[in-house]
Amino acid sequence: MIILTDISKGDAEDVFLYLLFILFCVSAIEVKDVCKSFGEFKALDGVSFRIEKGELFGLLGPNGAGKTTLLRILTGQLEQDGGEATVLGIRSTDHVKVKENCGIVPESESPPSFLTALEFLQLVCMLRKTKDIERKTRRWLSFFRMDGQGDILCRDMSKGQRQKLMLASAFIHEPRVLLLDEPFINLDPIYQRKVRDHLESIRKEGITILMCTHILDLAEKLCGRVAIINNGRVIATGTLEQIRKGGGEGLEDVFIRLVEGD
Repeated sequence: MIILTDISKGDAEDVFLYLLFILFCVSAIEVKDVCKSFGEFKALDGVSFRIEKGELFGLLGPNGAGKTTLLRILTGQLEQDGGEATVLGIRSTDHVKVKENCGIVPESESPPSFLTALEFLQLVCMLRKTKDIERKTRRWLSFFRMDGQGDILCRDMSKGQRQKLMLASAFIHEPRVLLLDEPFINLDPIYQRKVRDHLESIRKEGITILMCTHILDLAEKLCGRVAIINNGRVIATGTLEQIRKGGGEGLEDVFIRLVEGD
């Protein structure tokens, strides 16, 4: 028997949703026939795939393929024209509930320029209703070796430092799902390795990760399955072995062959 005591109504609702998710084996992320157009341009044209709990799934494609549009739909920043997208069984249109359960790193976005690194992470913790704020902010500043940089304004930081803060803001509240758009951009090889190791570690703990990246060698090392998207359509999905159809190609070779042949 599970007894819930000393928790808020909102926390109880989160626990209830998670128990439903476990009991009924709802896919962590499900995208069904999602379409989105901007004027005459069709950015997404019937995209479908499922990601199970504990998967690290790569969404790959050339520039303009529709990857970022899809992530913006999953995080509630855009509403699709047709089809359905869910995260932990929650419709993407319920963007508040989705964001409560996800850590998000948007494409080419930086922390607010007028805040210090420490203030930004404290703000994220308060918005996420995270407990033990001081310990968690210090932990993630230390993880990225920014212990002595907490009082520096974000506008005075390098692109790499700002990317570290965006990643820290996604990890800090220990969400069950991560939606990462080019998480390795502007990171040097040392921190690419550190972030890669962290993603592998939390995946083993059951965290679900959807990652868009152009760094195909990292995708090949990290992702159990991938979907390759081009011109708004999924042209291949599966493990590397499945999409290369028995050949000896690496992921980069498979990607180029499929995209150029589409």
